[in-house]
Amino acid sequence: MMRVYSPDSIRFRINSFFVLTKPAIIRTLLITTVPTMFVAEEGTPSLWLIIATMVGGSLAAAGANSFNMVLDADIDKKMNRTSNRPLVTGAITPKEATFFAFVLEIGAFIWLLSFVNLFSAFLAISATAFYVFVYTMWLKRSSTSNIVIGGAAGAVPVLIGWTAVTGTLGWAPILLFSVIFFWTPPHFWALAINYRDDYAAAEIPMLPVVTGLKETGRQIVLYSFVLIGFSVAFFFVAEMGIYYLIAAIGLGALFLFFAFNIFFNPVEKNASRLFHYSITYIFLLFSSMVIDVLF
Repeated sequence: MMRVYSPDSIRFRINSFFVLTKPAIIRTLLITTVPTMFVAEEGTPSLWLIIATMVGGSLAAAGANSFNMVLDADIDKKMNRTSNRPLVTGAITPKEATFFAFVLEIGAFIWLLSFVNLFSAFLAISATAFYVFVYTMWLKRSSTSNIVIGGAAGAVPVLIGWTAVTGTLGWAPILLFSVIFFWTPPHFWALAINYRDDYAAAEIPMLPVVTGLKETGRQIVLYSFVLIGFSVAFFFVAEMGIYYLIAAIGLGALFLFFAFNIFFNPVEKNASRLFHYSITYIFLLFSSMVIDVLF
């Protein structure tokens, strides 16, 4: 049973600020960051470095998500899915949320600079700037390519994880970036299919709203093929082992199965199946990297 706090209680305020950070998104970002560190290390990184990177990355993502909620408050109130967010209900004021977001971003940069390195700190802040200015303020409201281009911000955590260990970038982390980049549109479009009425009401040009379900299904299949291609290419470039290759092919084949289900029958049930599986896919794919490196 979900606990309900009084609007005047400290717990209610704390919970409202916690919701502002979109913790579910942060959890997904960490799922990709930490395994990347194992691959970069070719073994187990120091526990402190893992913790420091997770803390800094979480602060940066929380700040970006808080900025996003401030800027999206006007459209959130038009969508059933987001109508209970803290800025819509008035639990938090825009000024409080903006100040909170700035504190998180400043804290993230200082933390990563102090305990990880300058490169990782720069990447984290750059991802926030891209997410806020390019995706939230521009593309989300103006283009069907919003989640395609804007999703790049969600792919940066793998670069942060890699640079935290090595201090440099190379083809291997760029391929991991590409995996997340091409995973994001099918993942989000599957969700958008189920909430297309919400997006239409808020006048957000998500692909299912503008082009229809059949074209969305076609795009999902195309991006899924590219996603699998990059995941297999990573096996060769990063010189991974058989555990990872089996996972990349097997998980990718199932991803394609769900994608084709939407293409042939774009109903909400099939969209939900792909959306939920896509989260499992990314968790298992990156977990296989850790298993491969350690065993």
